[in-house]
Amino acid sequence: MTEAVYPHLLSPLDLGFTTIKNRVLMGSMHTGLEETKNGFERMAQYFAERAKGEVGLMVTGGVSPNFVGRAAPFSCQMSSKRHARKHQVVTKAVHEANGKIVMQILHTGRYGFHPFIVAPSKVKSPITPFKPRALSKRGIEKNIRAFVRCASLAKFAGYDGVEIMGSEGYFINQFIAERTNKRSDEWGGSYENRMRLPVEIVKRVREEVGEDFIIIFRLSMLDLVDGGSSKQEVITLGKRIEDAGANIINTGIGWHEARIPTIATMVPRGAFTWVTRTIKEHLSVPVITTNRINTPQVAEEILANGDADMISMARPFLADPYFVKKAMENKSDEINTCIACNQACLDHIFKAKIASCLVNPRACHETEFVEKKATQPKKVAVVGAGPAGLSCAIEASNCGHQVTLYEASGEIGGQFNMAKKIPGKEEFHETIRYFNKQLQLSNVDLQLETRVTAQQLISAKYDVVVLATGVIPRTPNISGIDHEKVLSYIDVLQAQKEVGKTVAIIGAGGIGFDVAEYLSHSPQEKAPSTDVKTYLLRWGIDFEYTKRSGIEGVEKQLESSPREIYLLQRKQKKMGATLGKTTGWAHRINLKEKKVKMLIGVNYEKIDDNGLHIEVEGKKQILAVDNVIICAGQEPFADLQQELLNAKVATHLIGGAHEAKELDAKRAISQGTKLALSF
Repeated sequence: MTEAVYPHLLSPLDLGFTTIKNRVLMGSMHTGLEETKNGFERMAQYFAERAKGEVGLMVTGGVSPNFVGRAAPFSCQMSSKRHARKHQVVTKAVHEANGKIVMQILHTGRYGFHPFIVAPSKVKSPITPFKPRALSKRGIEKNIRAFVRCASLAKFAGYDGVEIMGSEGYFINQFIAERTNKRSDEWGGSYENRMRLPVEIVKRVREEVGEDFIIIFRLSMLDLVDGGSSKQEVITLGKRIEDAGANIINTGIGWHEARIPTIATMVPRGAFTWVTRTIKEHLSVPVITTNRINTPQVAEEILANGDADMISMARPFLADPYFVKKAMENKSDEINTCIACNQACLDHIFKAKIASCLVNPRACHETEFVEKKATQPKKVAVVGAGPAGLSCAIEASNCGHQVTLYEASGEIGGQFNMAKKIPGKEEFHETIRYFNKQLQLSNVDLQLETRVTAQQLISAKYDVVVLATGVIPRTPNISGIDHEKVLSYIDVLQAQKEVGKTVAIIGAGGIGFDVAEYLSHSPQEKAPSTDVKTYLLRWGIDFEYTKRSGIEGVEKQLESSPREIYLLQRKQKKMGATLGKTTGWAHRINLKEKKVKMLIGVNYEKIDDNGLHIEVEGKKQILAVDNVIICAGQEPFADLQQELLNAKVATHLIGGAHEAKELDAKRAISQGTKLALSF
């Protein structure tokens, strides 16, 4: 008998009245399906696919218990049987797939994006536009009853339980913390009073739903904002919550307004499991840990170390719905790993778009991306093995087409091979690893170091040719652009050319920021994404948790840049405006703390032996730099297209070859997949 591959991760969790088949929780994610047309039917397919993937327990996106608690005016709410009945298609699909699912009850409080928001006190959030109305005692009671009614309706809808959201700075958390609770009545003042709301909610929910219903409480274990809870307060609340009737306590890390990245790529894997362990030691119910756990190996190690009883992974199930099944079958090398980029999940939600996943465009779009075997297999050539070409070639092969993939260089990955070198973006290695494995499993004929010509493609009589040939750097029209000081971002990141001690970067888009990040780190500086202690010191987090909120009075320990760097932008607008909404702020902080000088509204006059001559706000100056690095955008590279079209060969452009704007890997992978399914 062979030994279990992940014995801790895949062991069942017995709650007495029910058993969760393994220690994996698919954490709550709002996807936007909750509010879209046919959204519940689409959610049913989305959750059912993950249930088929053997995840132990799933949590829905947040559902408000009443109107004032909604995230936005038309966000999902459950306060009547009419609302609950819509959810029955979801719970039925999950149970038919042998899965379990709980509904998250989320009252946003002052974080809501509408003028009717309420909170313990009239304290405006720094990340939302409206000031909340302070609740009266009667209003508080009314909202407690709304939580109870919502839980009861969730049971009616067929859910296996509820998760009560008490972290991330939402409504319940706003009562707990002195930062947002300025009341002087029995709901404010002392900690005993401030924690009354969550305890009362859990107690009354348990009384309403009975004993055979899962109650998870999401406890803010590390607030990461001034005026948050202390470790002892968190422990006290955790004990009271379990006494009130919670079956499981889940970990919440950081308020949404915290200026510390907690889930971005730059955060090390499992960076906060030490927090869960610290609190777990004082509790008796099972405790879940979370944040940046994206492989079964990391999850197994966390459980084996005793840091938690269960692992929550959210975005990894967007990237791969069969994460657990692959781990069970000892095929973890086939998992499509979440790279924590946030580009298609959280960034979409903050733009009121339906969430998806950069590395898996099927996520939340399962009804659109339907793989089917081709009735008439075609002979397909894909030119370029970057993200667009890889996704297209592999998907077309899976559909039964005969595919040849040509790549001029000696490796697959395209622009990802540069991205993976940026400090904090090392996870891009995982996507290349995944594509390499998929190529091994497919029938794609990969031809590396092959610069194929249009005539060769025409002579081979392909039914379809897909050009995924990528981009070439745009060369700005500046006098002296051919000076020996000038390098392109490809020279720096790919060719690894030597760069001097003073540098001017022309262009402050995503690539400009990446190059600045790359050059502002010394070779000796440990990558934050692989070393937890380095990350905690860099962001001023007390890893012994003796300080309130884990941060009060803690100084950041910053490593200085080995270079003097100027990041320049021609446009007269906010620097880094095109960066991701949920990660851009952290990149800007990083560079500011590395003393990178950021200039907007720059006119470039010339480059000579003295450096880069510029004009800013009517004042001319010379930046006496050793090197000028060009990150001024890209142009599509599709030199084979016209000859193929002239020969009447069915030709498609995807990825950067189609549109070079911002090197959008999300669009590239989605385009490649969709095109392959259309053959």
